[in-house]
Amino acid sequence: METPGNLFVVAAPSGAGKSSLVNALLELDSHLALSVSHTTRAPRGQEQHGREYWFVDETEFRAMVARDEFFEWAQVHGHLYGTSRKAIEQRLEHGEDVVLEIDWQGALQIKSLFEHAVLIFILPPSWDELRQRLQRRGEDRPEVIEQRMANARQEVPHARDFDFVIINALFETALFDLKTVVHSQRLKYAAQQRNKSQVFAALNLI
Repeated sequence: METPGNLFVVAAPSGAGKSSLVNALLELDSHLALSVSHTTRAPRGQEQHGREYWFVDETEFRAMVARDEFFEWAQVHGHLYGTSRKAIEQRLEHGEDVVLEIDWQGALQIKSLFEHAVLIFILPPSWDELRQRLQRRGEDRPEVIEQRMANARQEVPHARDFDFVIINALFETALFDLKTVVHSQRLKYAAQQRNKSQVFAALNLI
């Protein structure tokens, strides 16, 4: 599916800093819009319904799956997550650039539907650092952290299936790298041709 807007899909193991990086990027780039996913997990900390996620129960989520309302959905850490088909399509058709925060399974599903989607994987600098970040969050019991570490070892190898990989060793550097990926995508020939069609037509490039 080819649309005027760009679709950026960001995935990472839990604790790698994906949400912090995306939130910082959104503050710096007014042309980016965050697609809010649905999930069956409970809100964490200061999370709000409709801001970080649409929080729904499993019955409602399964009903949405049956109605084919998700582009992709998956079970992650024992909870269900899904990306709304309608919300994404409307924004992209109106020329908005959209960023998705989802797991690697969902990212690959999105890529199969949106050929021009840009997949970005955030890596921690080491396993030890990832564990320390999970511990510093203070949100999970030790056994949950161990499960997240085990899941991360299954998730990280899929970074090879992504278009870009950013190592979040220093937050400011990782944020700069993320901004660079977004900006460079907007300057690609195909993207410029879609978004600046009048210029291309005037120069006989269409």
